[in-house]
Order: sequence, then C-alpha cells, then structure tokens
Amino acid sequence: MNKKGSLGVIIGNRDFFPDKLVSEARAEVIEQLEKLKIDYIVLDELHTKLGGVETFKDAQRCATLFTQHAAEIVGVLVVLPNFGDERGVAETLKLAGLDVPVLVQAYPDELNKLDLARRRDSWCGKISVCNNLYQYGIKYTLTDQHVIHPKDPAFESELVNFLAVCRVVRGLKRLRIGAVGARPGGFNTVRYSEKLLQRHGISVVTVDLSEILGKANRLTKNDAIVKAHLDKINAYASRGKTPDEAMIQIAKLDVVLNQFVEEHDLDATAIQCWTSLQTNYGCNVCTTMSIMSENMLPSACEVDVTGTLSMYAMQLASGSPSALVDWNNNYADDADKCVLFHCGNWAKSFLPEVEISNAPILGTSVGVENTFGALDGRTPASALTYGRISTDDPKGIIKAYIGEGTLTDDPLNTFGNRAVAQIPNLQGLMQYVCRNGFEHHVVMNASNTAGILKEALGNYMGWDVYQHHPEN
Repeated sequence: MNKKGSLGVIIGNRDFFPDKLVSEARAEVIEQLEKLKIDYIVLDELHTKLGGVETFKDAQRCATLFTQHAAEIVGVLVVLPNFGDERGVAETLKLAGLDVPVLVQAYPDELNKLDLARRRDSWCGKISVCNNLYQYGIKYTLTDQHVIHPKDPAFESELVNFLAVCRVVRGLKRLRIGAVGARPGGFNTVRYSEKLLQRHGISVVTVDLSEILGKANRLTKNDAIVKAHLDKINAYASRGKTPDEAMIQIAKLDVVLNQFVEEHDLDATAIQCWTSLQTNYGCNVCTTMSIMSENMLPSACEVDVTGTLSMYAMQLASGSPSALVDWNNNYADDADKCVLFHCGNWAKSFLPEVEISNAPILGTSVGVENTFGALDGRTPASALTYGRISTDDPKGIIKAYIGEGTLTDDPLNTFGNRAVAQIPNLQGLMQYVCRNGFEHHVVMNASNTAGILKEALGNYMGWDVYQHHPEN
C-alpha cells in the first residue's frame, strides 16, 4: 500500500448527456492524478458504462471496489463531467462506508457549447449532489470555484490541499500520544480530557516519570546503546559547554524515552520536563524532545497532551515539524508583533544555529548545573501558521483556533528558543484566546496551512474551530 494513500474516484453520469463527456473526464482526471503522483482507485470502463456511476448497480460495483481498497483510500474525489446522478454518488459513498473526506468537483460549461450535444449542466448538478450528501450525513469539501476544469492549475492546488486534509483526518483518528509523568503542579493550564480525545480516536498512553528515570539510571556510559545515542545527539547539535556527565545523562534518558515510544507504537509524546527531572536526575529532556519533533514524532513539554496533538495536526497538514511555544512577550510597542519562547525543545528545523545549553530561568530554582540539555537558538524569518487544540470540559467539546502570520528577523537579545512573530490584529487574537480560556501554549509551523486545518478539524473532525483574520 502506498504510504501516502490513494484517492477513490467517482465519475458521476446522467444518461441523457453526451457519453463522450464521461470518457473525456475520466482520461483528464487520471492524467492530472498521475502528473501529481497521486495513486487512485477508479472503476474500469468495462465495469460500468464508461467507468461512470449512474445507476444503483453502478454504485454497488464502485462501493465494492472501494471496500476492497479501504485500507489505502484516504479520501474520495467526486467528478461531475455533467449533471451527474445525485443518488449514485451518495449511495456509492454510503455503501462503501469509508468515512473519509470527499472532494466534489464539477466541470464548467463553455458558452459556445450549450447545445444538446455538448452541454454539461454540472453547475446545477453539483448543488444536487451536495444536497444528497448532506441528506445522507456525508461530509464533503468544496472547490473554491464552484466549477473548475481538472486541467486548471488552480485545481492542482485544490488536490494537493485536499490530500493534506485527508492526512490530517486520517492521522488524528488513529493518533497515539504518550504522556510521560504528571503535569507540573503549578500548570492547571495544561489539564485536558482523555475521554473527549478518545471519543475522536485519540488514545493517551501514560507512564510515571519514576519508571522512566529508574530505567535510565540502570544504564551506564559503557552500554553500547548509550554510546550510540550519545553519537546521535552529538551529530544533531553542538554540545557547547555541556559537561560530559550531563551528556551521558541526556543520552541515557534518550534511550529510555525512545524505547517507550517504540514499545507503545506512539506518534507523539508530552513529557513532565520540570522540576522532578532536574531535581532527581540532573538534566533537561529538551534535546530528546527536539530530536523527536524533528523526526516527525512531536514532543511537547509540561505534559501538554493537547499541545502535542496540535503539533501533530499541523505536521500532518504541512509535512514539516511543529514547535510548542509560549505566547511570551510583547515586542516593544508594536501591537502586531510578539515574542515566542521556550526553554529549548524546538525541532532543529526552527534553529539553524542550534546548541545544547542550559535553562537559566529554571536554573534559578533547581540549579543551572541541573538544566543542561536545553537548546539555545533563534528562529529566522519564515511563513507562520499558528494554532491550538484544546478540550473544553465544561462544554464537552474539542475546540481550536488557527491563523497565519510571519516569523521575522527583528532583533531579539535573549536566550533559549526564541522567535518574533508578526500577526495581523494580534491584539484581537489575544482577546479571543483569553476570553475563550485557551492555554498560554501555542503551536507554530513554518507553512501556510490554516485553511487545510480549518477544513480538517472543523468540517471532518467536527471540532469548534475559529480562524483568525485581520478583520476579526
């Protein structure tokens, strides 16, 4: 099976429209899918008339084909070369029972081809198909333009974005998050509902931090696996002034955490990063968390489970690592800029000049010598998608906010992992975050994927999603 998954393709047809429209559409859509290297499952032209879906028998045949490939189909593309049969499309999806995103495309008519031999009426047919999908309780995605030709460059972008929506939905419905340790006592902000997450297919696997530290303490610097992980860490980032003893501690902890991830087949983790770790073990876990996030196994600090859920969703949407950050400081008197900060666990993709260091703020309470393992580095200018998923227990819902801005190269003289963000109407966003009880943690991703996340989280996951705009 292709790891990216395949699209099921339904080509709608209605018998009193020209047959050649269906044949042409089938060839044109397949050509576009193959051009974009997208695998597809579609009826053969011998299975039904021209490989289209019109009658209930056609729907049965197409549904059977989809069922046979259910494990690889991540979404369905509905193609309407003419008005199409509204029931045929809906019945195919209902019989197949795939529960995947559906993109509805309709062909445009040409003004000089509105005679009986060449007219399509797809504009009207799309409305009817969507009406039936709505009646059947099937969720679907619309193209930005009501009708669009498959060879239109804009449709290529529609397909790429739709596949990203499919990745997010498929990934979240089978997500497994490891929660390592208890949240820091002073952080009510990261409390969440496991039960609400489980209702949406998201499982949380817990482990006591003492178990992790106990296993790490039983390892020695002479163990081959510790040496291997130490080599990996040294290859990942400059050690700076980190002492040998601290590097060994970091490597041993890296071994055990990776074993925990592998043993439980986890996709992401959220870790109790202070203060028990520093007091009882003598280092920070940031370096390991950074490596995991860089390797697309996002890891959030302070046992922020819905924070790492947000990281994973953004990662699926963009195909690149995410980072959990604090909405931390104003940037001078610029109302649309702020400082994003954390002690030091961002993926290396955000830190081109990364160095293993310590955590001065945390060090004031646990001793700086016990905080080696935090990373130091500045994030350069890039695109920015930001957002946060949270469980709202009083309302019994999962909610989120998302938006886009930019990361800038503005001067920033401080330590840790740091960035400057510019967000239109930032003050309005902060009003929304505070009034709706969101956490001080937010996730950043170097992409422009807010629209993809809005469609995936809101339409398909059924969550309450706010997308921030300059005018909001």
